[in-house]
Amino acid sequence: MVEDLTGYWAPVLGSILAGGVIGLEREWRGRAAGLRTHILVCLASALLMQAAMTQNHWAFLALPEENIVTDPTRMAHGVLTGIGFLCAGVIFRTGFSIHGLTTAASLWITSAIGILFGVGLYGLGILATGVTAVILVALRLISLRLPARTVVDVEVGWARGDTATEDAVEAALATIDPAAHADRIEVVENGTLAVRSWRVQLRGATDLKSLATTLSDLPGLSRLQLNPRDD
Repeated sequence: MVEDLTGYWAPVLGSILAGGVIGLEREWRGRAAGLRTHILVCLASALLMQAAMTQNHWAFLALPEENIVTDPTRMAHGVLTGIGFLCAGVIFRTGFSIHGLTTAASLWITSAIGILFGVGLYGLGILATGVTAVILVALRLISLRLPARTVVDVEVGWARGDTATEDAVEAALATIDPAAHADRIEVVENGTLAVRSWRVQLRGATDLKSLATTLSDLPGLSRLQLNPRDD
């Protein structure tokens, strides 16, 4: 016998809309985990919670004189633990730059919102969706109006012992950011190449292009990499 599906439409549609609202912002930002991913995460969370909430419809028979006690919170714990593996997949590292943290956080809260719809807390789910959208969209627009500051990881290499090139690199960085912070010093290529990295704060794309041009024009460089940090 097919069960009545009427009571499932609200959590299913609610989770699809909530995941779509959050995923649309990530899609617009060009992230790999975009509209479809967020919808599927939210929908899966809602469906699993609905399954946990309606275990009386499951096709199993209890043993004689045995009571079955269900605990839907165990499903919620499993969902949020499992989504952590998906979130880890969207976080990646380039040099010393970490990318994808905001997308991972949006997937995690999207799963939590799906759980809210799955257990019937529609008001809280709608509120959480609205607040999340404000955080991702409105706060992003506010940050764009603030003075542009971009943190860039700069990695430069030159022949070991070439102090002239090292001094020229430090002088070039100081013209852009006098407070440039040195992160790492490394000797590679069997001790023939010195590699240093700095964390530099720039004022937007203009400074980034200027720094790239200045450093690439320096003689003696054997390695140059600029990694802007982004979420």
